[in-house]
Amino acid sequence: MSQLLWTSEEIALATGGTASDPFWVSGTISIDTRTLVPGDLFVVLQDQRDGHDFVEAAFKAGAAGALVSKPVTGGPTIMVGDVLSALEMMGIAARARSGAIRTAVTGSVGKTSVKEMLARIYRAAGPAHWNVKSFNNHWGVPLTLARMPEATERAVFEIGMSTPGEIAPRSHMVRPHIGIVTCIAGAHLEGLGSLEAVANEKADIFAGMEAGGTFILPADDAFLDQLSARARELCPTGNLETFGTAQNATARVTRYETNGVTSRISIDVIGQRAELEIAAVGKHWAVNAAAALLAASQTGRSVADCAEALSGYSPPPGRGTVEQIALPQGGHFTLVDDAYNANPASMRAALSALAQRQGGRRLVALGEMLEIGEESAREHAGLAPDVVASGAEGVFLVGDKMTHLAEALPPSLQQVWAPKADELWNALLNAVRDGDVLLLKGSNASGMGLIADRLRQRSAAAGLGKMDSSDEDAAEVR
Repeated sequence: MSQLLWTSEEIALATGGTASDPFWVSGTISIDTRTLVPGDLFVVLQDQRDGHDFVEAAFKAGAAGALVSKPVTGGPTIMVGDVLSALEMMGIAARARSGAIRTAVTGSVGKTSVKEMLARIYRAAGPAHWNVKSFNNHWGVPLTLARMPEATERAVFEIGMSTPGEIAPRSHMVRPHIGIVTCIAGAHLEGLGSLEAVANEKADIFAGMEAGGTFILPADDAFLDQLSARARELCPTGNLETFGTAQNATARVTRYETNGVTSRISIDVIGQRAELEIAAVGKHWAVNAAAALLAASQTGRSVADCAEALSGYSPPPGRGTVEQIALPQGGHFTLVDDAYNANPASMRAALSALAQRQGGRRLVALGEMLEIGEESAREHAGLAPDVVASGAEGVFLVGDKMTHLAEALPPSLQQVWAPKADELWNALLNAVRDGDVLLLKGSNASGMGLIADRLRQRSAAAGLGKMDSSDEDAAEVR
C-alpha cells in the first residue's frame, strides 16, 4: 500500500476544521468529480457553481472524504469556515512536513515549458512533484502544495497572475529555494499598465524565498537590472544566476541547430558543457532548456545527469506540439498546436520557429492577443514583418484586434479574417493540403485551441473513413 497523503486528523489539525468521522486519503486531492478516483479528498471550491452541489457525486465516485463549509451527506467530511483558506493551510502544512527542494517559476513567456522541463529532470532524480497543466493561480498553487507527498525530494511550482499583487502571496506559500523569471514581455499590460510594472510583479516570486536561495534571471532581458535589484531587495541573502545567450550568462546557449523536427543544443552551465536533443523547434526552446538545466543543477544533480534527463523532451499540449493530421481526401498535413496562449513575444517566437520547419506550404492561423493594454493595435500590426519572415503563404486571422495585422500585411499575401474562430473553419479546411505545415496560435479565449481539437477529431474520422457530407464539402480545395 502506498503512503497515505493525508488522514482526517491531519487535515483537521492543519485547517482548524472538524472531522465528522475518521478517513484516510490514499489518492490525491480533487476539485473535479469528473476526474476524481477512489481514495481522493474532494475539496469543495466555489466558482461559477457551488462545489457543494457535487459532493454526492464525489462520494459515489469513491471520495475518501470532503472538505466543506456547510453540512452535506453521503460520507465523512471536514467542516471549515472557508474552504479555499483551509486548502491554503493544507498547502502550507504539506510544505512544512516535506524536505523537498522547491523551485518556483514565473515569467511572461515560457513558464509552463520551463516547469515541465524541470518536472522531467526532477522525476529522473527521485520522488518529484509539480503542478499539473497550468494550475498556477489562487487555488492552483495551494492545491499543488496540498497534493505534495511528504517523501518528495524535488518540487517545481508554476506561479502566474492575472491582476496585480497575486504573485507575492503565492511565493510566500511555496517559499522556494530556487526562483526563476523566464522573461518580461507584453502580457497582462491591461492590468499592470507598463512593462516596468510587469517586471516588478514577476520579481515578486522572490518575496517568499528561503534565505540564501537562488534567483535565476534572463541574461538577455532588457529588465535584467530591474529584476536583479528587486530580487535582492526581497531576499538580500540570495544568490544571483542568469541564463540565455549573453557571454556572461551562468548558463549560456553556445549552439543551436534544428532539422525542422528536433533541435540539438549545447549549453555551458557554470563551465560544464551540456549536450541535448529535444523534440521542439525554435531557439527560444534552447533558452528555456538553459533555465531548466541551471535550476536543476542547483538541487544537487550534475549538469550531465540533468541534460541526459531533459533529452527527448517535447512540449506540453498547446505549447508547440506537432502532429500529423489526416486529410479526408488522402494525405496529411503537419499541425503545430501553439494555441494555449499568446502575447507579442510568444507570437514572434512561434512564427520564427515556423520558418525553420520542413514541409510544403506554411500556413498560419492566428487568434487575437488579449490583455496587452493600450498598445494592442500597434502590437498586432507589428507582427506583420514576422508573419512575412515565417514564409507563410496563407494567413487566417481571428478576432477584432487582428484587423490591425490584416491591414499591415502585404496585399499580395493571401489572407482570411473572421470575427470568431468557428467562422474561420470552412475557409481553413478549404485551404489546407497534403504536405502543408499549419501553425495555430492565439490567446486562449480566441478559440484557436478549439480549432485544433476539431482538426484532430476530423483527422480521426478520416482515418476511420467516417466523414459527414458537410465536412466533405468543406474539405474541397478551391
